[in-house]
Amino acid sequence: MKSAPMLLQSRAKLNNNTEIPLLGLGVWQIPNGKPTADAVAWALEAGYRHVDTAKIYGNEEGVGEGIRNSGIPREEVWVTTKLWPTDQLNIRKAFDTSLAKLGIGYIDLYLVHWPTPGLVTRIWKAMEEIYKGGRCKAIGVSNHSISQLSAILRGAKIPPAVNQVKFSPFGFDQALLDFCAQHGIAIEAYSPLTKGERLQDSRLRTIAQQYQKSPAQILIRWALQKGTVVLPKSQNRDRLRENARVFDFAISAQDMDQLDRFAG
Repeated sequence: MKSAPMLLQSRAKLNNNTEIPLLGLGVWQIPNGKPTADAVAWALEAGYRHVDTAKIYGNEEGVGEGIRNSGIPREEVWVTTKLWPTDQLNIRKAFDTSLAKLGIGYIDLYLVHWPTPGLVTRIWKAMEEIYKGGRCKAIGVSNHSISQLSAILRGAKIPPAVNQVKFSPFGFDQALLDFCAQHGIAIEAYSPLTKGERLQDSRLRTIAQQYQKSPAQILIRWALQKGTVVLPKSQNRDRLRENARVFDFAISAQDMDQLDRFAG
């Protein structure tokens, strides 16, 4: 059976049967207040239904403001935020603070932002309690290795739904991708645009010209075809729209293989 084509509205089913939009807006390093609120509202206007923030980004209030300003119903927007390591001993308070700053009633996905050696399983137990409290739809991790995920899975009653990692053709861990697939853990790709550092790469630009797309669009489409949920960051209205125009073409298997080899 042929799989359905990916669309801007497409969602991936997580291991607890919630559905996460495939394309999200990352808001790292966007200043709080109007800059974040505008970026979020513009993204939602362009068709995004997923926003990824974190306590350490310092812009949770702006994310909530942008959602409210957009006029899009809260239940249509997937919002992720993250636990910072300094809050690992009082996770419930950290969650409550993030939720209050967002002002959106509930959080869709709450992630452990970075692993803390020696405390990975203890922190996960507390995350399970947050999930059981009913104010977030899913819980997961970010920047966790295979060994750290294995430690969590050995004792978990609720497995991580997501592992959010740095992911682009210029740097990705295929073994981690395979491990997560085997254990039903979705991969979210942050920094898929390499923070702009590799957009001038001649190999990437050659492929982009073949498809009459921008280098950024090729990177986003590659990550989507690798089976990840992709989180490009921008606060430029035109680039937000451009980054969403990645569902009207597909990269060939040959070009996917070529992109896969960029890291080498």
